[in-house]
Amino acid sequence: MLLHPSLDKLLNRIDSKYSLVMLSAKRAHQLAEDESSDGEEMLEEYQSIRNVGKALEEIEAGDLVIDSSQLNKE
Repeated sequence: MLLHPSLDKLLNRIDSKYSLVMLSAKRAHQLAEDESSDGEEMLEEYQSIRNVGKALEEIEAGDLVIDSSQLNKE
């Protein structure tokens, strides 16, 4: 069960659940890759220890957003 951040707060930042899942999954993969090379994190402190939770916290904070200029490129 997702306790933090709440789904309501996340959906205020991202338009749809599908977009939220895709964005958080891509960011979680980036965080996993960066762990081995001591990668850069967007927030100073995270409540979650898992990469998906960290990605969701970044979305809630407004640091991670969808680049709308990349959406319509095929």
